[in-house]
Amino acid sequence: MKNLLVPTDFSPAAHNAFEVAVRLAQRTGGAVTLLHVEEHNDTPRFSSSGGRMGGSSLEDVFMLKYLQKIKHQMHELKAEGQRLAPDVPVEDVLRTSSLVNSVLDVIAERQIDLVVMGAQEHSAWQHFFAGSNTERLVRMAPCPVLTVKHPEMQFNVQHIVFPSDFSAEADRAVPDLQRIQAIFPDATLHLLKVVPDIDHYSEALTQIQSFTERHRLEHCEADVIDASNASVGIPLFAQQTHADLVVMPTHAHTGLSHFLHHNVAENVALHAVPPVLTFRL
Repeated sequence: MKNLLVPTDFSPAAHNAFEVAVRLAQRTGGAVTLLHVEEHNDTPRFSSSGGRMGGSSLEDVFMLKYLQKIKHQMHELKAEGQRLAPDVPVEDVLRTSSLVNSVLDVIAERQIDLVVMGAQEHSAWQHFFAGSNTERLVRMAPCPVLTVKHPEMQFNVQHIVFPSDFSAEADRAVPDLQRIQAIFPDATLHLLKVVPDIDHYSEALTQIQSFTERHRLEHCEADVIDASNASVGIPLFAQQTHADLVVMPTHAHTGLSHFLHHNVAENVALHAVPPVLTFRL
């Protein structure tokens, strides 16, 4: 995870994502790209240098001043990034398209390894960090997406939650899980299974133990919680254990484990208190 992308509208939520991205890049020896997107349908196209292509002189003056403001805000963020982590390069990109399309384009162009997305909890999403955009990126991005909802300036991860049903399909997530453990070697990995009632506890613990032994996982604990469904149980457990990071694989195809269905990942990404990292299998 060396090439990190942070979409920003300069909101507090976007700022939280930027701080996390800088800290992650510092750990991995990576770089951060800041992306600002103007989504207005009537917004004219701009050249990479910030010049407007076509239009009246009055519109040109207005748009030039607007672009200068955007560039100033980008410059301030880059300067802050240098103060936080002088060894982390930060670049900026401006696009005029939809947020999701712009993010997908930049991922391909810059070989992005991770999108760090700011979001607000529950129903208070605003601007282009609306729930629908976050959900679409979790579902569509070819690379992992990290959703951040609160200030995490140090992002000192001590407790990682990996929810799963620990079936054969879950085995495919292990290489990514181990890479995350390598980034945070001192963190405890909580292997979590959500069950409908306490009668399933013993079976769930046996499955988790088998998963742990099969993959020789270290620094981990087996945890079980009873809840009506995974979308409820995972955020609840994360809050109870003061988790610093939730890691969830996802697969959009139907017929697979409900733990790997994109709807569960989207719901958890939007409702869990700690940052949530989703990645495709």
